[in-house]
This record gives sequence, structure tokens and C-alpha cells, in this order.
Amino acid sequence: MILLSIEEMKLYLKENLMEKRYIHILGVADTAKKLAKLNGVPVGKAEIAALAHDVAKNLSKVRMKEIIDENKIVLSDVEENNSNLWHSIIAPIEAKDKFGIEDGEILDAIRWHTTGKEDMSILTKIIYISDMIEPSRNFDGVDDIRKVTLKDLDKGVYCGLSRSIEFLLIKNLLIYENTMRARNYFLFNPKFKLWFLRNIVSRLNLISKYKRWAYGEKG
Repeated sequence: MILLSIEEMKLYLKENLMEKRYIHILGVADTAKKLAKLNGVPVGKAEIAALAHDVAKNLSKVRMKEIIDENKIVLSDVEENNSNLWHSIIAPIEAKDKFGIEDGEILDAIRWHTTGKEDMSILTKIIYISDMIEPSRNFDGVDDIRKVTLKDLDKGVYCGLSRSIEFLLIKNLLIYENTMRARNYFLFNPKFKLWFLRNIVSRLNLISKYKRWAYGEKG
């Protein structure tokens, strides 16, 4: 299949996804293009990856599982028990089929946009964090993550991974192993150990939130 143009990709997404999802995707694309310029990544590649990252999002769970089985994808225990991860697992397959994308780096960024993984490429980092901080996202701390990301992509992605893990801890949900590995990968870098110590207040806030949840306290 021939690679679709940007406008053709947008038309497909607009016709096949819910309006809210389409607006989100456009926000991810705008954010990814901005970060690509700041981090020396081809803007065109970033835009294609951003537009394609949620191509499978509105498929039914039944259809997503069919695609997983058809392609003989072996799910981990966490993946098997969390269907919210399935759209990213099959996204590269759908991106090839619907958009004609064959670029391995783009497909990798699409695959790991939800959870991250250790040793991500710059493009994969951009799509991961753009999905989290695009303009329509509104959660406690998102503005801080946006500011950090514009100054330092690695630190922004690290904050994004930490925020995701914090959310899962507070909700007492399964934590995907690759998200943990992704965050740990940054911590093996000495600059992140020092930066983490300087930001110990944020760490204490997380502990406080978890204690309040564990002991049934409000706040």
C-alpha cells in the first residue's frame, strides 16, 4: 500500500473515529511537531506517528483481540488483563494496513505511545509524552510536565512515566512492566538521580497521597 498523505490520514481519522478522539489526535500532532523541532527530529515523521498512534482506538475489544490472535501476538499477564493496552499493541498493524506506514521508527513510536519502554528513541519519547500533554489533556500536574518537557525532553518523559505510575498506584491498578523499565532506565542515568533528589518534595507528595489512599483518609 502507498503511504497516505497527511490530509488523507486526517480524512480517514475524521471519518472513522469519534470527534473527541480526532481532536485529541490533532492535539498530539501539534505537540509532537513542536517537540520534534526542539529535539532535531524530522517534523514530518513526528506528525505521521502522532496522527497514526490511535488508529485502532475505537475498534471493539472483540475486534482488537481478533487482530492480536490473527498476528500470533503473545500477551503478558498485564496485557491480557488490561484491554486499554490493546489499541497500542495492534496500532502498528493497523497503521500499516490503513495508512501504508512502513518506517520502523514510526511504527515503534506508535507501538509504545501508551506505556513507554526502556531505551526509547527520541521519536518514541516525543509521541509518548505528546499523547500525555497535548492541549486537551487536563489532570493535576499536566502544566508542570508540559513546562519540563519543553525545556528537557528526557526529564519530561521521566515525569510523565512517574505520573502514570503514581496514578496506577493510587487507583490500585496493575502497573505494566515496560513502564517500570522505562522509568528505571532513566534512573540509571546519574543526572536523573541528582535531579530526583532535588525534587524530593514531589516524591513526598506521592507518598502522602498513597498513604491517604491506603488508610482511607480524605484529601
